[in-house]
Order: sequence, then structure tokens, then C-alpha cells
Amino acid sequence: MPTFVYMTACDGCGHCVDICPSDIMHIDPVTRRAVNIEPNFCWECYSCVKACPQNAIDDRGYSDFAPMGHKVRVLREPEKGVISWRLKFRDGREKHFESPIRTTPWDSIQGPAEYDPPPVGMAESQKLAHEPDYLKAGELRTITKDKFKKYVWEEQHAA
Repeated sequence: MPTFVYMTACDGCGHCVDICPSDIMHIDPVTRRAVNIEPNFCWECYSCVKACPQNAIDDRGYSDFAPMGHKVRVLREPEKGVISWRLKFRDGREKHFESPIRTTPWDSIQGPAEYDPPPVGMAESQKLAHEPDYLKAGELRTITKDKFKKYVWEEQHAA
């Protein structure tokens, strides 16, 4: 179910633009509101729905399983820590679903400039900068080029 934006609720903050993995959420230069420029390419990850502080983004149901006259409302409720879905069918029935918000809060992840510079000689290592610290795995094992060549030779000539 691709997303769409309620123009009257959107304030053009751009959170949806920043988080969209398929880069289809844009700020319209005329209206200064968010718009899904290519609904057919929507990944349906609902990151934009989760990120929108104004609850201005919803999704439209597909006609093959959601007939005309239905409504789907997605609400981001950070105070409860959930994304709630409310489906209203043509016959008046309603279904409510809740799923936890598992995204991290804005500005809670350190940027690259906030880390200490990597130690001298790290460029010669197989590790990424700060990888052992982040993984909390201690020292990572590595293999030297000589041992690697030996293992490859043994595997090739074992049979």
C-alpha cells in the first residue's frame, strides 16, 4: 500500500524526505509540502509514516483486497511507543492494530565526526574504524596473507 500525504496536515518539515530509502518523498517547491512523487516505486516500509511528527502520511489500500469505500489510517503515537493502524471497512466494521516503533529517535545516533579519529595504522587493518568497540567483541581475529594462501592451497589440493 503506497503512501500519500495529507497536504492540510503536512508542515513541510522534511523528516519523510530524509528517511525515505527509495528517495520518492520530496518537498513540493510550490506548496512547500511533502509529496510521494512515484507511488509505484514505494517500498512500503512506512519509514515516512513512522517519522512524520504531524501524522500527515497515510497509505492507500490496493483495490484487489481493499474495495472502494474503505479507509486505512496510520497514526504514529510516540507517547505510547507504537504505530497504530485503523482499518474501516465499507460495512462499518473497524479493525485496530498496533506495532512497536523500533526506529531510533532523531539525533540519537552519533555521526562520523563525533567519533575519535581511528588509530594510526588502522588503514592497514582488515577492521573498520571503531568496529570492535561497537560490536563489544574484543579483539577480532584476522588471518595473514601467508596463512590465507596456505589454506586456499590446502583446500584446492585436498582431493
